[in-house]
Amino acid sequence: MAYHGQKLTDSWRLAVLALIFTVFTALLVKSLHRVQVVQNAALTRDQVRQSVRRVQVPGARGRIYDRNGVCLADNRPSYCIAYYVEELRKPGKWIRTIDAVDADIDRLAGVLGLPREISRKTVERHVRQSLPMPLLAWRDVSETVVARWAEEVGSFPGVDIYVQPERFYPFDAIAAHVLGYVKRDRPKALPGQRIHFYLPEMLGRSGIEQQYNGQLTGICGGRLIRVDARGYKHAVWEGTPAVDGDDIRTTLEIRLQMALETAFDGKRGAGVVVDPRNGDVLAMTSSPGFNLNDFVPAPSVAVWERLNSDQERPMFNRALQGTYAPGSTFKPVTALAALKAGRISAEESIHCDGVFRLGTMRIRCWDTYGHNDIKIREAIEQSCNVFFCELGHRLGYDPIREMAAAMGIGRKSGIDLPYEASGLLPSDEWKRKNMSEPWRPGDTCQIAIGQSMLLTTPLQMAMLTSVLANGGRLYRPRLVADGEKGCLVRELDIPRAVMNLVRDGMHDVAVSGTGRRVRIRGTEVAAKTGTAEYNAGGERKKNTWVTAFAPFEQPTVAIAVVVEDGISGGYTVAPVVHDLLVTIFGEPPPEEGGAAGANPVEDEVFGD
Repeated sequence: MAYHGQKLTDSWRLAVLALIFTVFTALLVKSLHRVQVVQNAALTRDQVRQSVRRVQVPGARGRIYDRNGVCLADNRPSYCIAYYVEELRKPGKWIRTIDAVDADIDRLAGVLGLPREISRKTVERHVRQSLPMPLLAWRDVSETVVARWAEEVGSFPGVDIYVQPERFYPFDAIAAHVLGYVKRDRPKALPGQRIHFYLPEMLGRSGIEQQYNGQLTGICGGRLIRVDARGYKHAVWEGTPAVDGDDIRTTLEIRLQMALETAFDGKRGAGVVVDPRNGDVLAMTSSPGFNLNDFVPAPSVAVWERLNSDQERPMFNRALQGTYAPGSTFKPVTALAALKAGRISAEESIHCDGVFRLGTMRIRCWDTYGHNDIKIREAIEQSCNVFFCELGHRLGYDPIREMAAAMGIGRKSGIDLPYEASGLLPSDEWKRKNMSEPWRPGDTCQIAIGQSMLLTTPLQMAMLTSVLANGGRLYRPRLVADGEKGCLVRELDIPRAVMNLVRDGMHDVAVSGTGRRVRIRGTEVAAKTGTAEYNAGGERKKNTWVTAFAPFEQPTVAIAVVVEDGISGGYTVAPVVHDLLVTIFGEPPPEEGGAAGANPVEDEVFGD
């Protein structure tokens, strides 16, 4: 009986153990079903989330063209030498991998004959923060270096050529201030996506590159990288493809741009050429300039220090940001204001004895003996200071200021470039606030001849000249056209006879006056010269001007050029404008025997 009871007890225990085993097996099967079937999609997503990294990839930057389709800013392949750290990984602590990569860079530098471009600190930061991405040890290397590396490729596992686009400016320094340059930086984040890494994108930092960055920049795409638990790359998938940026066609004409820059020939200053029919900027330069390709992929320390320490400020855009007293190129504004107000007529004369006197103030005319009795048209031709000082004194400042403002002086023109200066068209309120003095009649006389507190930019003077050229219409200057007509800012209410009289005076300037060096054979030109003195550390110096338009009857170009520290507008600047006009319109050979005045550059010039 005892034996039988023991046997039943053992059977019971086995049954309980079998039941427990069955229950646990069922629970295990249920858990496995839940994990592998029910929760499979969620767990897979979680695994992907933890092991996949998103990389933002920029699109190719759009190109920039001139008005005739000549490429001014392009992209080129840049060959870089890159380390893929996952192929040089070492077991154990991170420092072992960092040491291995750093030592390999030193070894490869010796083979290639290149100095190191990245420090050990950069290597360490890359390993700890950007491990799946390529480490660019050398950027933008030459084809010779690429060939040398190809010969040693087997000795350097984990090293490869990485190709990325870089900006390229086919004309180097031509139109540097207008085009601007780019710098690589973090791209704008894609909406609604978490980005782990990014490839630096070219972003505009000045000029058209900055102004139209949003249009030139494409839409970023994406790339997926699977990493292991330590962050090393295991696989790559291409995701959403990037979209290239839009190309831009500018109003510039590279032939004129090159001619304008060549005409400066080392002179310091600026020049602007516009189409008076619609405000198109055909050429714009600031001298000295700089080579845009020195900023690709980034300026070296030596280049950056040279540009920033240069006393002539080559990176300063004088055409847009430089402010100068316009000198006698402002006299047509005074003439228009006086004629419109009826304070003088075409036949009325003012006597010039060589000096204008107002109280203790003395303003001399360039002709020390005086022009005697002189009318307004001849006063424009001869640039008579006494005439315009007396005219300004009779007229008062308000009509002059109103006319200047209507022609775009004292405010930004609205050109599609960043950092434009507004210049200065002073007022009684401005003078009281900034100089703690009231406006005086002598101030008006100084302003009437373009001196004293009046400051303009070369661009403003080009647009003012375009108003004289087209008979009274002020356009907003533009570098990227959105139509043939242009943007009309205002049309001045000036009688045709008044405008024609001032234009005739400017025509006389180019024929027989202070600006006769600008004239060219075969094309009638109108011009105005100017010379403005300024104080440079106790030394009196001159900024010299010429404004011009041509052809006289139906103008297609309006020009403003300023040369710093010149002799006079007629002597220093007129030959620059002459050479530019020859490029634009051409010049037939002189008639056999040589016509009088056929070679304007040889003429002796008096005045400003």
